[in-house]
Amino acid sequence: MRAVVFETFGVTPEVREVADPTATPDGVVIAVEATGVCRSDWHAWRGHDPSVALPHVAGHEFAGRIVSVGELVRDWRPGDRVTAPFVCACGACPQCAVGDQQICDHQFQPGSTHWGSFAEQVAVERADVNLVRLPESLGSITAAALGCRFGTAFRAVLRVGELRAGEWVAVHGCGGAGLSAVMVAVAAGARVVAVDLSPDALALAESLGAVATVNGADVEDTGAAVREITGGGAHLSLDCVGHPTTCASSVDSLRKRGRHVQVGLMPPTQGVPPIPMHRVIGDELRILGSHGVQAHEYPAMFRLIEQSRLDLGVIVGDRIGLSDVPAALEAMNNPVPARAGVTVVDLR
Repeated sequence: MRAVVFETFGVTPEVREVADPTATPDGVVIAVEATGVCRSDWHAWRGHDPSVALPHVAGHEFAGRIVSVGELVRDWRPGDRVTAPFVCACGACPQCAVGDQQICDHQFQPGSTHWGSFAEQVAVERADVNLVRLPESLGSITAAALGCRFGTAFRAVLRVGELRAGEWVAVHGCGGAGLSAVMVAVAAGARVVAVDLSPDALALAESLGAVATVNGADVEDTGAAVREITGGGAHLSLDCVGHPTTCASSVDSLRKRGRHVQVGLMPPTQGVPPIPMHRVIGDELRILGSHGVQAHEYPAMFRLIEQSRLDLGVIVGDRIGLSDVPAALEAMNNPVPARAGVTVVDLR
């Protein structure tokens, strides 16, 4: 099969022929129909993820059809159309036993701990725990955004952030996760302020229902700008970028007893965020982390999409081929993307 392989961190990957994966006894092999290009893949390529071993194939947001099944798999057959969360679980540890598969003690991640979906096929272990059946109404291109960007936003906003209708929400960073957070928050009845450096990304956030936008390139203090717009601060704020500056700004944009949810990955190599701890204490702020979404939450997520008539296609930006992935990863070296939305690789 063809795959995008890198053998040195930060050096342009190559598209080459590699051996097809084989299904483990409890796993499956999936023919990839579409896969997203995410900033987490950029982190893997740049060497920020200590779980990546070289040579490596990144990619973790995929949709496709099963082509082979291990002998211990009960619930899946070749031809089934599936996806999976980016955090795959063991199904047996104490975290999994209480439904917290997203922080499984023995988690594995295609594209990180294992070879991922920047390839014509990807293997997933413990299929009965981790696979999710895709509704036929959801196309592969849009489904590719579920396991990381939209799924992560769904849980961060509604489960971890505990959003209530009528609250103010600030979304710092309007890439795929941020735009998804805007969609989820608006669907839940919130008033959203979108913050980004890209006018195109802010325009897209506004089209998705954000009632106000802040361009970080035009204001000196984005936290103060959000507090002014919201009349005292956001009830809930999310850093969907994963940078010390955006993290600190998100916390600073909160009103008293507000909740900050850290969504974007923040490798230690990027530095420590200057969080205003005097405000955390004095205003009783809550600082929370959110790490993906569990497979068992997908039915609720599908219901939200259907009931709110959300069109995930609007957050899809560039559609590229497998041979275009190296250039797409290199483009992420620029913090302001050339085009708003999620870049998706179409392998159909």
